[in-house]
Amino acid sequence: MEHTETSPYVRRVGSALFYGLSSMLIVLVNKSVLTSYGFPSFQILGLGQIIAGVIVLGLAKVFHIVSFPDLSMDTLRKVWPLPVFYIMNLIFGLGGTKKLSLPMFTVLRRFSILFTMILEYFILKVKAGFTVQFSVYLMIIGTAVAAGSDLAFDFVGYLYIFLNDLATAANAVYTKQKLDSKGLGKYGLMYYNSLLMLLPTLVFTVYDGEIVKAMQYDQWFEPLFLLQFLLSCVMGFVLNYSIILCTHFNSPLTTTIVGVLKNLFVTYIGMVFGGDYVFSVLNFTGINISVFGSIVYTYVTFSQKKKQPTHKVTGSVIDETSIKKIVTQ
Repeated sequence: MEHTETSPYVRRVGSALFYGLSSMLIVLVNKSVLTSYGFPSFQILGLGQIIAGVIVLGLAKVFHIVSFPDLSMDTLRKVWPLPVFYIMNLIFGLGGTKKLSLPMFTVLRRFSILFTMILEYFILKVKAGFTVQFSVYLMIIGTAVAAGSDLAFDFVGYLYIFLNDLATAANAVYTKQKLDSKGLGKYGLMYYNSLLMLLPTLVFTVYDGEIVKAMQYDQWFEPLFLLQFLLSCVMGFVLNYSIILCTHFNSPLTTTIVGVLKNLFVTYIGMVFGGDYVFSVLNFTGINISVFGSIVYTYVTFSQKKKQPTHKVTGSVIDETSIKKIVTQ
């Protein structure tokens, strides 16, 4: 009986930790490849991550390690529009990583939490409680302070991150909706997200001259660079898997907030890693306000997880802040 009660809690926390560690590692590796080594094309790096996902899951299906439906018109209907959000999330995320310092990249990613909370309300009909909303708004205030005093402001980089935030929120909410519909399963969603965007991404990189840029790069035979490039490609698959697991066992908002919480570590590491952060007192203050908001949310979300049951409302897992709403209705 004890195991039955604690097992869901372990799965929720375990999947959240797995996602946080995977997300932190891939951000650091991507930053090293794109900034420290000066790799010229974030689109090619994104293409490599897509190809790695197709190969790994395709082979796993062939050898009966995993199973998911074959490609059909019904499959396309079930997975749509996730591939669009997936490729937007990937490309704009990598573009923002290249354009911005890690501290500003991570602090601007907090807007994905606000967007997720809004989409959860309109699509999944889940309203976050007061404490959750307070912590989210605290993060946004800190982000605004930091952004307003960013001495290394880059308009294109900021645009990439806001588009990345929108795609992250939409991807998290619709992934939860698709998982609860029991159509493709987590492996099917991962595989077809990558497969359906492979050809369009390849065409875009050829048309835009990104493949030529990558071929002219002069460090392909540098062992450490090559290792990190390949690690980035594989970690793209691992990250997608961890996102789906965390969304399945928790809620889309929790998945988004965990992704931002790991940035607590990335934020401070990034002040010395990458070499492109420009310090100012106001900017540093804003970053710390945003980080504090992340900590408040995490405490609120996980402090009572072990005690609460799991409820289903239109395909979403309701956290403790929404249970009060259910009870009073």
